[in-house]
Amino acid sequence: MQCSLRNVISLASKVPLKSNGAILGALNGRFYSTTHDADLVVIGSGPGGYVASIKAAQLGMKTVNIEKYPTLGGTCLNVGCIPSKALLNNSYLYEMAARGHLAERGINVSGVELDLEKLMSMKSNVVKSLTGGISQLFKKNKVTQLTGVGTITSPNTVEVTKDDGSKETINTKNIMIATGSVVTPFPGIEVDEDTIVSSTGALSLKQVPQKMIIIGAGVIGLELGSVWGRLGAEVTAVEFLDTIGGAGIDAEVSKTFQKVLTKQKMNFKLGTKVLAATKSGSGITVSVENVKSGEKEDLTCDVLLVCVGRKPYTSNLGLENVGIVLDDRGRIPVNAQLQTVVPSIYAIGDVIHGPMLAHKAEDEGSACAEGMMGGHVHIDYNCVPSVVYTHPEVAWVGKTEEMLKQEGVEYKVGKFPFMANSRAKTNNEAEGFVKVLADKSTDRILGTHIIGPAAGEIINEAALAMEYGASAEDVARVCHAHPTNSEALREANIAASFGKPINF
Repeated sequence: MQCSLRNVISLASKVPLKSNGAILGALNGRFYSTTHDADLVVIGSGPGGYVASIKAAQLGMKTVNIEKYPTLGGTCLNVGCIPSKALLNNSYLYEMAARGHLAERGINVSGVELDLEKLMSMKSNVVKSLTGGISQLFKKNKVTQLTGVGTITSPNTVEVTKDDGSKETINTKNIMIATGSVVTPFPGIEVDEDTIVSSTGALSLKQVPQKMIIIGAGVIGLELGSVWGRLGAEVTAVEFLDTIGGAGIDAEVSKTFQKVLTKQKMNFKLGTKVLAATKSGSGITVSVENVKSGEKEDLTCDVLLVCVGRKPYTSNLGLENVGIVLDDRGRIPVNAQLQTVVPSIYAIGDVIHGPMLAHKAEDEGSACAEGMMGGHVHIDYNCVPSVVYTHPEVAWVGKTEEMLKQEGVEYKVGKFPFMANSRAKTNNEAEGFVKVLADKSTDRILGTHIIGPAAGEIINEAALAMEYGASAEDVARVCHAHPTNSEALREANIAASFGKPINF
């Protein structure tokens, strides 16, 4: 195929960004790369990357977003937060109908059947809608989106390699790394996403397992275990630690959480390490050992979910080309402005320090873009809330009692049970409590921990209070609508500030 210079120039005129090189095409049998100019290149379109791209464009920067997958949204929208919440909600509704919980409320139903294919189809439609929505937001905000693997070749240059092997080069003032994280592998156990699955495979099983074993009782494992347990699987979580819920969860909440999930027929083997997993014709044998006693046993299942955490994704980024060295946990070091050792290169989200949470990455992306334009970058990581979307939900923000004791901070505790909350009682969802920790001398709120209905929504009020330095008395004196679950938060703050709640 031959291509005239006139045709090349014609094609180049259609490139949305300024082109100072030859348009990709066949010219005398050779391939050439398009070269673009930009103010900011964002590598990754997850919650942090896409929010950063839109914010930067709104601030007037000529912005390019690079995503290696054909759909936008990263892990969160495609195989994480969004699909898991769809399955959590719908599996809960199924359980309510199929296990007689609606009958307890005077709603008698019969002939309840699970249509797993339709359940999965709804999940997929939600994902498709939201990922497509990001594409529309990019167009509306004039963000240029390129599909391919982005590699940093210099402090101001990014090369994009497409599936067909062709390349594009972007000259840019700034670069932002927002590539997120990937599943941490378990040594000696190979994930096939069929019967030995990661969180990705657990979101798309073709049938409900009879027995599911989960390695790890952190947030993701407990959420996915809840999904398949509600749909009929016998679920056992094997956890090396003596507690469930992962890092940051309050010990008292964790104990209550375990009791609630056990009542929901989820089994736990805590203080237990996994030695090996062997596939056979009849299923999977998981060999485990008690950490304290050394006692060994074999567990059997037909699906094994490996859920031991996530690690920063930094492969093929070209960090070595610009002298960026990872820390001992595989993260990219950044300063308070989210800059790396290379002033023109920034990093946000799961690839840097802090909790691996979508909303944390979003805040960093937005703040980082503002910082590039001279704004003040401020993120208080102590005010980033965490949520476990089981039923009941678990949520927390700030310090735990264990942290405060370790730091030598004197504090007071205010608690209020949902069994004394009018809305929780009327909805027959009265398990759990709200616990507020406040400074003993100043009354400033140091942490809030919730297990109960709507915990994931209520926790945002606590985060707002902490962000603005509120005292327990400040929240206690704010009028809350009645009857609402959030009144339990007010009562816990009353207890913390004044010694006793009103309604318990």
